[in-house]
Amino acid sequence: MPLNLRNSHATAWLVPMLYAFGSLLLGFTLPRLTCTVLPGFLSSVGVNAAIGIYSAVASGMIALTGIVFSLTFLMVQFSATAYSPRLVVWIARDPVMSHSMGVFTATFLYAIAAWAWVDRGGSGRVPLAGTLLVTALLIVSVIMFIILLQRVGMLQVDRMLIFTADQGRKTIESLYPPISTPPSEDSTGIAQSACVQALVHHGRPSILQEVDISSWVELASQSNCTIALLPSVGDSALDAAPVLRVFGPGGPILEKKLRAALRFGRERVFTEDPKYAIRLLVDIAIKALSAAVNDPTTAVQALDQIEDLLLRLGRCRLEIGNFRDPAGTSRFLMSFPDWDDFLGLAFDEIRFYGANSIQVIRRMKAVVNDLIAMLPEERQPALRRWQERLQFTVDHSFVDQVDRSEASAEDRQGLGSSHRRSERH
Repeated sequence: MPLNLRNSHATAWLVPMLYAFGSLLLGFTLPRLTCTVLPGFLSSVGVNAAIGIYSAVASGMIALTGIVFSLTFLMVQFSATAYSPRLVVWIARDPVMSHSMGVFTATFLYAIAAWAWVDRGGSGRVPLAGTLLVTALLIVSVIMFIILLQRVGMLQVDRMLIFTADQGRKTIESLYPPISTPPSEDSTGIAQSACVQALVHHGRPSILQEVDISSWVELASQSNCTIALLPSVGDSALDAAPVLRVFGPGGPILEKKLRAALRFGRERVFTEDPKYAIRLLVDIAIKALSAAVNDPTTAVQALDQIEDLLLRLGRCRLEIGNFRDPAGTSRFLMSFPDWDDFLGLAFDEIRFYGANSIQVIRRMKAVVNDLIAMLPEERQPALRRWQERLQFTVDHSFVDQVDRSEASAEDRQGLGSSHRRSERH
């Protein structure tokens, strides 16, 4: 599991700055080189026409940039209140946003710089290279504008739900083996052996985003010890809080090497955090169920994606926290959520906030019943407990017998196709 060292915070401002410096560099050097090396490489456009074109491009592009990005960030801010601010930040950091800003800025700056070479020194010359490059930048700007509009359209609720679930599907596929894989052996004895080294976090609270497991296994194998990571991916590390401990007869490991295998950041990321996608889907669902929004259909759509993620997780071996070297010796230990953790995260808050929504309860019952029908036997006990818990919620949330009967039915659409499980068999 290699670390992804890309810094999205730096990318947001570094990319437009590189475009700006690049355009200024071209604007001041390309016409000079053209005039020196290819003095006859001139445009047939007249001086006045060229000045009008450059001025129109410069003024129009800066106005377009302001309008487009004002509208874009307004929609992002609106979506943050409608979905989750933790989710919209991923849209705001989309590379298309930074590259669009860069292209628009580059077109504006290059038009200004190339303008200075039109009729330079009263020569009446219009360098063809500048005209061609401005035209090319305009075409690229139109393309980026179209792509940007497509990205803004992604803020629709259906696309946001699919985007979030897609990140979860990628994480599950890369992280977990099939359920047919034997579970890791118990490592309690290792964790209770003598601790020879501890690593402590220093600084402001940070989120554990990624871990380089292969590096830690190699380090522990070389030092003949076992490394135990205390927080899980997605947990906050506080100042002076222990991050990991080293057990066994081997000597201490250089702290620099231990820290190099950790990546902390300001917020959670999808990589190696299988709970995060479900967390965001639940956030969208419960926000839709708030009294201010009152949109249970969105919660039902979120449950569609949650069911798919749970189905994939239920078919995977979730007990993967004991990592071994090629000789079979335990070298790295870390905690991962188990099946009960995933079910609690997926259902508990939606059940609580949607307890009085017949549509939501019926969809949740359909989720649990479908998972019972499709997942292996070892996943059944926890699902049956949730089946009973949902029925308990129905019995205590609906006083009217007719409402209670309606809410007790399972329905994959929430309200639309009522079929009890007993009637399907």
